[in-house]
Amino acid sequence: MNNAWSWFVGARYLRARTTNRFVSFISSISIVGVALGVAVLIVVLSVMNGFETELRTRILALTSHASLESFGAGLADWEGVRAAVEQDPDIEAAAPYVSGEAMLLRGESVSGAIVRGIVPAEERRVSALGEKLLSGKLEDLAPGDWNVILGSALARELRVGVGDRVVLAISQGTVTPAGLSPRLRRFTVSGIFEAGMYEFDRGLAFVHLEDAARLWRMESRVTGLRLALDDMFLAPEVSRRVAMQLGGGFYVSDWTRQHVNFFRSIQLSKQMMFTILLLVVAVAAFNIVSTLVMVVKDKQGDIAILRTLGASPRGIMRVFVIQGALIGVAGTLAGLLLGTVLALNIEQLVHWLEAALGTTFLAADVYFISDLPAELRLGDVLRICGTALVLAVLSTIYPAWRAARSQPAEALRHE
Repeated sequence: MNNAWSWFVGARYLRARTTNRFVSFISSISIVGVALGVAVLIVVLSVMNGFETELRTRILALTSHASLESFGAGLADWEGVRAAVEQDPDIEAAAPYVSGEAMLLRGESVSGAIVRGIVPAEERRVSALGEKLLSGKLEDLAPGDWNVILGSALARELRVGVGDRVVLAISQGTVTPAGLSPRLRRFTVSGIFEAGMYEFDRGLAFVHLEDAARLWRMESRVTGLRLALDDMFLAPEVSRRVAMQLGGGFYVSDWTRQHVNFFRSIQLSKQMMFTILLLVVAVAAFNIVSTLVMVVKDKQGDIAILRTLGASPRGIMRVFVIQGALIGVAGTLAGLLLGTVLALNIEQLVHWLEAALGTTFLAADVYFISDLPAELRLGDVLRICGTALVLAVLSTIYPAWRAARSQPAEALRHE
């Protein structure tokens, strides 16, 4: 009960009197400032989270969690190695592959690409390629048929569709009486996939494992094994452990190392954006300081009367701390509501703006993806709201201290 009057007076000072609405106005401005800062932080971090998750999902759709390659000319006893690898409890599946660089030609159109030889039935166990096909099916990659599946952007670059034929040229030459000539092979386009990531859609082509082995003259050898794990975040640890169990002599890679620059840049961007946008909340909190200083100046007479009625300096200080805290709570809750609504609907809003303005905000060849996904995470929301509330409370200390030091006699001298 001793503190009840502090809550009553602090809340009452947020509302305007009939003769003076300025205090209420600046309080509203402070609330709006905190709300906008919190909302912007929630939306930006949600978009960064969504971008990270979407990028990881699209990368892992066509790349394995980890890969195991032999040094030298390739992996000879790959079937025995695969059997040993799949004994590990953390590994779901292992699939062989042959990989190499090549040039694809169609008329006057020429484009480079990474050609990956796969076994369709095995590939389904380690990637989602079959789910990304726009036309054709994986089973069309039969040994000896010399079929190829192209990325959608690569197919557009070559101006080909299903049923068309392309020439595949590799750097390994063939010795002829006329000299060294590049090795060429004509392939039929049997399917087109779209992963939604420009790097893959523009630079990947799939053929059957046996066709790739014959083209690169690897005989029964393969480039390596692609591994699918129960927990993809254990890929670095599991891949190294498996290589050591096999006796070493393997080149080990995983998705965190292959695309480490992407994810490091995203993490760095999130930290920088949080720090920079936190300044918006800090400015709003500073606005609370100026608001309370003006309130204290305006309420000098009220403070003096409360002191003469027996209110302690601590009680007076508590009044203005409560007022500032209520401003912070109101602004944080409003920002939480606004930021959550925007974060959950940001993709639709961006599509609407693109249609209305007739432009594209995210070019796939620049940002790797053309959508603007958002992922709202509870941890980020709690961190943002908690920081905003702490800044709001801290901003009340100086004005409340000034109010507590007011002298009743000085304040009532001219009343």
